[in-house]
Amino acid sequence: MRPLRLATRGSAQATTQAELVAAALREIGIDVELTLVETSGDARQHVPLHSIGGQGVFVKEVQQAVLERRADLAVHSAKDLRSTPERGLLLAAFCARRTAADALVGCRLVDMAAGATVATGSVRRRRQIGRARPDLQFEELRGNIHSRLTKIPVDGAIVMAVAALEILDLTDRIAEVLDPAEFVPAVGQGCVAVECRADDGDVAAALAGIDHAQTRREVEIERAFLAELGSGCSLPVGAYVDAHKLHTFLAGEESGIIVSETIELTGEVGPDIEIARRAARDAHDVVSGV
Repeated sequence: MRPLRLATRGSAQATTQAELVAAALREIGIDVELTLVETSGDARQHVPLHSIGGQGVFVKEVQQAVLERRADLAVHSAKDLRSTPERGLLLAAFCARRTAADALVGCRLVDMAAGATVATGSVRRRRQIGRARPDLQFEELRGNIHSRLTKIPVDGAIVMAVAALEILDLTDRIAEVLDPAEFVPAVGQGCVAVECRADDGDVAAALAGIDHAQTRREVEIERAFLAELGSGCSLPVGAYVDAHKLHTFLAGEESGIIVSETIELTGEVGPDIEIARRAARDAHDVVSGV
């Protein structure tokens, strides 16, 4: 097979995880070269994520490079993907998941004084931490991983995905890993996803060699929960599959109502996707006051 061009964002985390995908493909005899793409999310580092579209702002231009045949593959953090597939693209591989949980860098939750500041750009993280500690203050946090680590509030903390710190070998900075059953992660967090063109059967077949079956099952169930809420859902939402349990989180914007559940799964993908969809409908009805 010809060398494959792998499109990725240019951040340290993105290029490192892209290199790991490339290394996995080289192990099965496929040569790979990286194609760096700047995204709107990277270009607008000082604008809050929720105000520029949130989910999808780190992937659109990378996907476009594949659709325009400037690249053959696109590598993303799965949590950045919209819940509905991009037309013309195939999610051909979900790489083995790293730790899905969030973490505090700075102070542990229990050690923060009343009124301390937590920095995060995620509305989900703000609602979850605010529920546990309503006395805390929040401020916006943007930038690459290394720049975020320079912005830890005095006597407070920043919130990071453990997987991002694992990829960059920075887990020594973690003060506390938050329990993912209570602080439910973003859908797909900790997983690297690889897309190719839907009509490129040779590349799809090659990517099957690095697809991780357990991770695919988990992320597909989580994505079903999010998809049922609608691809444009801007509510604070999380879903995480842990073995045969689905942990979910949904908060209402106006009602202030929070639904957080742990639901038993069957172990079969089809029925479990239906369970996730039903859970999403029920949660949405509650937070909407239906």
